[in-house]
Amino acid sequence: MRVYVPLTIPGLAEAYRVGELGPGPLAAYAVTPGLREWYVSDDIEELEYAALNRAAAASLRLLAGTPGAPRRRVVVAVDVPDREAVADPDQALQAAALGEVRIAAAVPMAKAAAVHVDAGEAVDDVSAAVDALGAADHGDDDAQFTVDGAEDHELLWFGVQEIPGIVG
Repeated sequence: MRVYVPLTIPGLAEAYRVGELGPGPLAAYAVTPGLREWYVSDDIEELEYAALNRAAAASLRLLAGTPGAPRRRVVVAVDVPDREAVADPDQALQAAALGEVRIAAAVPMAKAAAVHVDAGEAVDDVSAAVDALGAADHGDDDAQFTVDGAEDHELLWFGVQEIPGIVG
């Protein structure tokens, strides 16, 4: 199963340094039954893109808790056995948990298929979105518009061999 692990640039640097994403349990995003029902599509590429975007939103939240980290969302795509990515059945249809899975143990970076990172031109919008998260969570429509503005930026695709250049 392809899962998308949200990170920050410092988190990616640490994972690269130690050779694994972890420690477990890891929060990740994948094509779950709840995501399929919410997205109403059978196209696996569209569903994986939706899971990637859910992970990008989670990366934004990680940035909010990591002052000083470069304001670029990071998502690592990894392949794990289906049994290792477990969705919480009690939260399967809750909007905040759509596509969310837990991976119990650390995942070797050797299982990474790709890294997705914001381009430099997204930094201002991502920074504004990080600053607006709290107000958006409390129902401020203008703040939510700002948070949604980060989603207007597509994450760039990088091969895992390019990680040193990303974190360098």
